[in-house]
Amino acid sequence: MSKVFVSGHRGLVGSALVRALERQGGHELILRRRADLDLLDQRAVRHFLADEAPEVIYVAAAKVGGIQANNTDRYDFLYENLVIAANLIEGARLAGIPRLLFLGSSCIYPRAAPQPMREEHLLTSALEPTNEPYAIAKIAGVKLVENCNRQHGTDYLSAMPTNLYGPGDTYDLENSHVLPALIRKFHEAKLASDRPVLLWGSGAPFREFLHADDLAEACVLLMDSVHAGQFPGDLINVGSGSEVSIKELATIVQRVVGHRGEIRWDASRPDGTPRKLMDSSRMTSLGWRPRIDLETGIRSAYADFLAGGGRKP
Repeated sequence: MSKVFVSGHRGLVGSALVRALERQGGHELILRRRADLDLLDQRAVRHFLADEAPEVIYVAAAKVGGIQANNTDRYDFLYENLVIAANLIEGARLAGIPRLLFLGSSCIYPRAAPQPMREEHLLTSALEPTNEPYAIAKIAGVKLVENCNRQHGTDYLSAMPTNLYGPGDTYDLENSHVLPALIRKFHEAKLASDRPVLLWGSGAPFREFLHADDLAEACVLLMDSVHAGQFPGDLINVGSGSEVSIKELATIVQRVVGHRGEIRWDASRPDGTPRKLMDSSRMTSLGWRPRIDLETGIRSAYADFLAGGGRKP
């Protein structure tokens, strides 16, 4: 029975990891709420890891948000994510934790990166300005993992998921990502006699989406079968391999929710990066493939929203 610490276990990614590990079996899960363990407190994290001595750590805890939150609370996104990464990775090293998986985001890649984005495109040109602080914090985590392995001989990995959605998502319109925000907007408009829905930007950018449960299965596979030095930079992209325009995504969500009103676009609002498709060939070379198609996944996410799941303001 292996001891596994899932940080951020109540969030979108962390809760999916808990489900995947429970399905797999053979694990003693170590879970802590923020009130019980402040990941920004270096001393508390080091004591916790030394006392609990998990064999595997999943770094799924993070301060996350959509375009507006990232662009407004820039210092908070940079500082908190830097500290969480540093505290957990260094704490794991000091405690002699055998395995660790750091979870990042596709926003670590340059705004103008070639498509699809490969792991070696990291740090080749400028980042998307609206989420640069968050991306820098996640890049720092990737480099902490890579260089901890090189200098100290640890066996840690980094996984970079594409845009995620699923149970446990955040539906706060100020801080959520695009897909859960669409679910809430269309739902509320439906209840208001199918009033028009106003969406940010032009709808032209393309995005790749992956259900959190598919990501979790990939993460468990990585910890079971991949070791430091197997891939350059110890970095693995995890994406669905397909993309959809924001305009098409809005149409799918509208259909799933059952909203029959007009969709309007506010082109004065930022679009963000024009395209973000990831090359996940390292991950698929291990035999992993996503199982949940986009519309099926959105239907399950909407059902979770209706059932009171996720986090709402």
